[in-house]
Order: sequence, then structure tokens, then C-alpha cells
Amino acid sequence: MLEKTIRLEHTHRILFTREVFVARNNTIRDLVRLDNPHKLPRVLVFVDEAVADANRGLIDDIVAYGEAHADAFTLADTPVVIPGGESCKNDLRLVECCWDAVNEAGLDRHSYVFVIGGGAVLDLVCFAASTAHRGIRHVRFPTTTLSQGDGGVGVKNGVNCFGKKNWVGSFAVPFAVVNDFAFLESLPQRERRNGIIEAIKVALIRDGAFFGQIEDMAGDLAALKQEALEKVIQRSAELHVEHIATGGDPFELGSARPLDFGHWAAHKLEQISKFAVSHGEAVAIGMAVDLVYSRMTGILDAETCERVLQLIERVGFATYSPHLFENGRSGEPAILEGLEEFREHLGGELTVTLVPKIGEKIEVHEMNRVKILNALVELKKRREARP
Repeated sequence: MLEKTIRLEHTHRILFTREVFVARNNTIRDLVRLDNPHKLPRVLVFVDEAVADANRGLIDDIVAYGEAHADAFTLADTPVVIPGGESCKNDLRLVECCWDAVNEAGLDRHSYVFVIGGGAVLDLVCFAASTAHRGIRHVRFPTTTLSQGDGGVGVKNGVNCFGKKNWVGSFAVPFAVVNDFAFLESLPQRERRNGIIEAIKVALIRDGAFFGQIEDMAGDLAALKQEALEKVIQRSAELHVEHIATGGDPFELGSARPLDFGHWAAHKLEQISKFAVSHGEAVAIGMAVDLVYSRMTGILDAETCERVLQLIERVGFATYSPHLFENGRSGEPAILEGLEEFREHLGGELTVTLVPKIGEKIEVHEMNRVKILNALVELKKRREARP
């Protein structure tokens, strides 16, 4: 056997700005010059349909920005508008549409794909970009609180298949992620709120001081005040990138996925509800399930469990959904099937992150199904007791 070690170095860039496509903003111009290209790079832009509808002048702004900075890059075509939302990841034909657009625009491996939108569109288009020509540099422009603070700053891309989230996908470090806070101002309230839960999640597993700051801002966050949202989103993004860059397993070759705290139940809940429960709402409930389960098994003390549950509720999330008790193929609640699907997704060994105290995490490899069901019953009673 001949064996050689191949070492690769990646740079993960996260930029924070406002009104990135205003001509006087040089963020994009400076970004595409980082590689010192011998020729002007070509850029193809994809835009989430919902974002284009909410920001009526966006397409014109992108074209005008390209014209104003034509000495730095070339827009390969007019921006491509594609449908967004979780349902876009269920249609493999949309991946083919992206490949077709890349091919028609004549992009090569020195070109760029820009994608502007929510997490689902980012997953879809970046998967297409990472597989076209075996990988075209892509730049993400997340437009939701959820994608700016969590999913959009990661290195995973994918679409749903066989009724399972992200079953087809790739790991590809984006050339950059550009968080334009101005996009958040046009979001519906539900989407503005969703990103708060991922900030609470990453604070719970990595930064106790940040958790305290979120508690202090809970009133402003519940009211969806822009300044508070920007603060928690930026810190959440920083913590996510820090974990990806320093956690030792950016492409998840092992079984540990600490950033997925609360997600084994959340992913299944989304499926059971046919995505009527949004990802942020599902993560809030999934975290509640794991918190109560941890208290029942002695991992987490009762006072801390209640403190976290109250914060989740204070910022506007439910900790229970009736979908949790819908029956699955086995006759048991379908949510329990999420454990086996999570085990399969991890490669055979179940590894679930739980929180023993705020700012710390542990990993368990088995969960007691009876106690999970007991946790669901308790959360149901908690919901019924609230006004």
C-alpha cells in the first residue's frame, strides 16, 4: 500500500455590511479581486424569488452594480430568479436548471456563482455550483436571520431526496459569505424570529456569556428590534464559523455534530408536519425535547432546564407541537424514527449532543425512548397550562 497525506487549506470569509449592491459599497468589488485574476472573472447571480419580490429594485440594483464595477468583474447574464422555500429542495429539476444556467453563461472554475436568498436556496444553488465543473467558487448572500446566523455561514450544501433532508449534497467551503443586514428588514415576522433560536442553540453549547446577553435582550428580540437581531446574528455567525474552522471536523467525517443540538427531532418534525413547522420553530421544539430529556436523565439540573425553556418561550417560540404525537410506520410516534434516521445520516453510530450546563456540551450514543416520550408528554402539558 502506498499512502500519502494530502493537506488542503481553506479560507472561510464572513463579511458584514448593509446595502451591498449600492454602487458606492465596494464589498463585492474588493472580494472578487482577492484572487488577483489574470482576466476579469465572470459572475452569475441567482436570486430567491421571494427575496426579489420583497426587494423590488434588487435585480436592477445588481445589474447597475455590475455596470458600475465592470472593470472588476463581468456579469455573465441577467440574474436568474428561482423559487425558494424548503419545497425547492424537493425538486431535483431545479438543480438541473442551475446547471443549465451555469453552462449557458459559460462559467468556468475561475468564475463565481453568487446566490442571494434564504437557506433552502443557498443549499440548492451552492450544491449545483459545487458540482458543476467539479466546483465553481460560490459566494452566499443569506437573506434570513436563520441563514445569516447559522446555515448560510456553513460549508454544507444539499437537497432533499427519498423524503429525507439533505440526503444528496456536498461539502464545499464558500469563497465568501456576505451578510447584508438590510435584507432582514423586508422579512415577514416569522422569518425574522427564526434565527434567534439558532443563536440560543450555539450559545448553549459554546458560549455561556452570550446566552446571558440573549437573556438580557429577550424583550427586544421578542419585539424583533433590528439592532438586537443584528447583534445576536453576528455573534451566532462568529461562533458557528469558529466551530467549523477549529472543531477539527469541518466536513463531518466523524459522528459528532454538536451544532445540531436539538436537530434530530427538529428534522423529523419538519417532515411530519410537511414543513408547516418552520426550521426555526422545529429547532426550538427539538431543543425543548432534549432539554427535558436531559433533566429526566440527570444530565441537566431542573433550574437550568426551566431557565432555558423560559427564554425560548420569551423570545416567541413554542416548545411543543401536536405533530410530535403523530404515528409513524411502527405505530409509535413518528418523531422516534428521527433517531434512526439521524443515526443513518451520521454513518451508523448515533451521536447526539446534549447540554449539561449552559456553555458546555456532552455527547451520548443512545437515548431512552420511554424517557423521550415522557418528555413529549411533559411538554404537551406545559403547553396546555400556558394561556
